[in-house]
Amino acid sequence: MKFPCRLDKFLSHVADLPRSRVKINIKKRLVQVNGETVTKFDTQVTQEDEVLLDGERLTYLGLRYFMLNKPQGYVCANHDELHDTVFDLLDEPNLKDFHVAGRLDIDTTGLVLITNDGNWSHHITSPKKQKFKTYLVETRDELYEDDVEKLRVGVELHGEKVPTLPAKAEILDKFSLRLSICEGKYHQVKRMLAAIGNQVVELHRESIDNIHLDESLHSGEYRQLTESEINIINAK
Repeated sequence: MKFPCRLDKFLSHVADLPRSRVKINIKKRLVQVNGETVTKFDTQVTQEDEVLLDGERLTYLGLRYFMLNKPQGYVCANHDELHDTVFDLLDEPNLKDFHVAGRLDIDTTGLVLITNDGNWSHHITSPKKQKFKTYLVETRDELYEDDVEKLRVGVELHGEKVPTLPAKAEILDKFSLRLSICEGKYHQVKRMLAAIGNQVVELHRESIDNIHLDESLHSGEYRQLTESEINIINAK
């Protein structure tokens, strides 16, 4: 939200009310700005103004950033008619303004970052920013160094002519791989493994750049990012 802004927009956003309901409250003289009752919808307010709705102070919370340990079965969307979404796991106001910075598939678990800061999330999702996302990959078939080297160089995904950007890849055991990529193509990790003749059985995201999934978060739990974690993304 940009300030100054219209009073009716501010109330709708912060109180999470439809604009029609907001206007009724204003007409009923239930809204005060800096101690004075206001009846004009287009009155301009700033973040410093004290706005009361029926005696309750409303505060714009500003830019916010969350880390979620995503379980299987949840989609990274604001709304979905068929599945639960990651936003169903958050008990926060004004979630309609938030988005996922780097989505995960419905069956992929692990680190998801959620914010209402579009510029910040762009730093995560843009390949030019080189923000590597690191995954633990369990595979159907045994992994061999020659095949994994292809991932490090870049592979051509089905239906695409331009190969993937070079990845970081480390074999952990016969059927386990740690893979880091800085792109976010559709089902990219699964398609990369398919390109070397293998298949993903389980997929878990450990980190985005140097933001690591908090091990104290159980599946489905979340917390706010620390200031230092937020600044990691803005650092370069």
